[in-house]
Amino acid sequence: MSLTLDTAALVTDEENELSSIGSDDDPGSRFPRCSDGNGTLSHLFFSDDDYELARAKAICGPCGLKESCLSGAIAREEPYGIWGGKLVLDGVCVDAKPTRGRPRKHPLPILVVDEAPIPAHLVA
Repeated sequence: MSLTLDTAALVTDEENELSSIGSDDDPGSRFPRCSDGNGTLSHLFFSDDDYELARAKAICGPCGLKESCLSGAIAREEPYGIWGGKLVLDGVCVDAKPTRGRPRKHPLPILVVDEAPIPAHLVA
């Protein structure tokens, strides 16, 4: 009995898998755009700063998994964070986080930030 290992096929499969992580052209991607395996973006998704929350929403925008992400967060009744491009508080989607004190007479507009593309020379 002989066991052979085709390393070329393994490398090709790994490259194909890595190239599909969070790709904008693949709406059915198996990997969320927010997950890099190290948690380096988690501070954006659970921040108190409106600008960072808007950046997190921009990251979720083209993700192919945002519907399942949002439905899972609502089912788990997540206490806080950006899930599927929406702000979730205590398992309910809200437009903006509540502020302390008396409500404004004229509410501020919702902050929208576009995701800036990463230049090719900076991508590892």
